[in-house]
Amino acid sequence: MATECTAYRDSKGGLHLTPEKATLADLAGVLGRVGEEGGMTAGVAKLLFEKREEIERVFMEHDKMLAAASGTSGTGADVIPMTDAS
Repeated sequence: MATECTAYRDSKGGLHLTPEKATLADLAGVLGRVGEEGGMTAGVAKLLFEKREEIERVFMEHDKMLAAASGTSGTGADVIPMTDAS
């Protein structure tokens, strides 16, 4: 019997069961691969600084998903009902 569930879509179209997983996928996409030069911390810090606008956008989208999920505000347009055939 099919059942309905809620999923959250990341910016690349991937579906995730929680807003946190969708946000982490978006953040990973924004950060990309951290190179070996300068060490991981330096590379991540540089990317965070360079990608600040994109990272802030991802967190704003995350906050909207949480608000929509809790019913406090938002349209819920990014909440996608899914069916599970199990």
